[in-house]
Amino acid sequence: MGDIRVFLLDDHEIVRRGIAELIGLQSDIKVVGEAGTAAEALIRITASQPDVAILDVRLADGDGIEVCREVRSLFPNIHVLMLTSYLDDEALFNAIMAGASGYVLKEIRGTDLISTIRQVAAGHSLLDPSVTEQVLERLRNGKKDKDELADLTEQEKAILNLIGDGMTNRQIGEQMHLAEKTIKNYVTGLLAKLGMQRRTQAAAYFARLEANSENQNISQ
Repeated sequence: MGDIRVFLLDDHEIVRRGIAELIGLQSDIKVVGEAGTAAEALIRITASQPDVAILDVRLADGDGIEVCREVRSLFPNIHVLMLTSYLDDEALFNAIMAGASGYVLKEIRGTDLISTIRQVAAGHSLLDPSVTEQVLERLRNGKKDKDELADLTEQEKAILNLIGDGMTNRQIGEQMHLAEKTIKNYVTGLLAKLGMQRRTQAAAYFARLEANSENQNISQ
């Protein structure tokens, strides 16, 4: 099948170098590109076409989860592994909604990271065991419910639903036959009503609503 091609995005050179050196010891994995910023990553991932992109969640110039969303939208065959220093269940929800296959802490052992890369490349979805319970607890005890949607217009609810499906503003506009700028204005409005700042928060919120709805249906 050939080597597993890996791309690295982290704004700390020492982290990229350490992972690259670890991968360099493997006979079946190789690094085909790396970047220190979100802007560089999108360009270089397009050029290198890796099998697995390892993306830092927090970047100096942006959000690795947004990079994940863009990569998965443009290149569905590229698997994404999110790497982070912090245990953050909000970021985990956002990563899942963005299409990430795995989410691991930087304190992971080298041998475990290599194993995770191989499994992600094979198409498996993985979660670091230390964050799995956080997700389950969040699903069981979601603090928001559908009453909070009462202030949204029907158009805003429809757009929230499409955000939850992982669509970009352009894709939503095409589906609803509206200009991308119009969709952007709707998104700004619904985020304000929900007390949120980023569309990734809205996507995670929608995921929680869906999960809570499914759990209620199962219990009935």
